[in-house]
Amino acid sequence: MSAVFPVKICGLIEPATVSAAVDAGARYLGFNFFPKSPRYVTPQQAAALMIDVPMGVAKVSLSVDADDATLDAIVSQTTTDMLQLHGAESPQRVAEVRARYGLPVIKALGIADADDLAQIDLYSGVADQLLIDAKAPKGAVLPGGNGLPFDWELLRARKYWTKPWLLAGGLTPSNAALAIARTGAAQLDVSSGVESAPGVKDAGLIRAFIKAANAPAVPSLG
Repeated sequence: MSAVFPVKICGLIEPATVSAAVDAGARYLGFNFFPKSPRYVTPQQAAALMIDVPMGVAKVSLSVDADDATLDAIVSQTTTDMLQLHGAESPQRVAEVRARYGLPVIKALGIADADDLAQIDLYSGVADQLLIDAKAPKGAVLPGGNGLPFDWELLRARKYWTKPWLLAGGLTPSNAALAIARTGAAQLDVSSGVESAPGVKDAGLIRAFIKAANAPAVPSLG
């Protein structure tokens, strides 16, 4: 399948679902290096998963407040194309990581209310792309991948972005098209929304999600 709308399938841990995501037309594949996640992979495991990913599909390595030693291992042992910082990394840390490794950096930002939108401008100057996700509930173990949406109306009025961005948070095959219509997102990121159980990607759901993202636009209500 040759999909047009850019979709990132994140948290891949099995060769079969890596292949399914590529075949369905995913533009990005995400590999999770956060040990507390059910989607966690080691650099050695990720390297094996990345080996047959074709040119044109970006391999993204996700970490959470990782130190240089952790990132060194990821970058040196895998063929990652991009780094995704999904913790509380400061703008200064994002800039340091980008300079140290010479790789594009995606910075994930958790959104719960209008006050959180200030982060967008703060990080736009240092990251190559932004990932706009639902803020994790208080006490949550995972900073993302919790299957929770946020109020998309918070993004609806924002017409100008200085960096490319991906929408995440509670996305599924059934709401992907509406999410695009409501927010104006030009890229989507999904993890738990294409799983049959935590960490277990479903090839059918991956295909359905990418098909939904490429469906004709639905009317934006309201």
